[in-house]
Amino acid sequence: MSPSRPFILRPVATSLLMLAIVLAGLVGLRLLPLSALPQVDYPTIQVQTLYPGASPEVMAQTVTAPLERQFGQMAGLSRMSSTSAAGVSIVTLQFGLGLALDVAEQQVQAAINAGGSLLPADLPAPPVYAKVNPADAPVLTLAITSDAMPLTEVQNLVNTRLALKISQVTGVGLVTLSGGQRPAV
Repeated sequence: MSPSRPFILRPVATSLLMLAIVLAGLVGLRLLPLSALPQVDYPTIQVQTLYPGASPEVMAQTVTAPLERQFGQMAGLSRMSSTSAAGVSIVTLQFGLGLALDVAEQQVQAAINAGGSLLPADLPAPPVYAKVNPADAPVLTLAITSDAMPLTEVQNLVNTRLALKISQVTGVGLVTLSGGQRPAV
């Protein structure tokens, strides 16, 4: 007897079973928690190397490429991207979610140490790395200007009122201010 035979012989029961499965799926879908910005901490490390006076091409060939070769050999690396600009190289390394960030950090330090001899001898400092969280990228950026108020008053208004109001909005994690003129202490 084939497994489909009971379903063929009982079409009403089969239809009711299908309806129950569809309803259970719809109820399950409604109960499934969804988030527009889920809180996922991807193990991500950014490596920055400064080489003042070097062109982007020189940075790419003498700094970024050797570092990428070293980083490419690391276990658990899921994504690597790099940017070479005048005097600076930035390599962003993203690891799999199963890898602890501390382990990834040790691997990055070992790769930097191993690749040190491949980098230009006149680098002012060895490459530095930092843990970064891609989820901390800004969602909203505001530029505030005024033709009627002086810059110091605009900055004071933003610091005392606007930043405070924005930080009180539900779901806002961090408000940072940049620009303007800050007095030297």
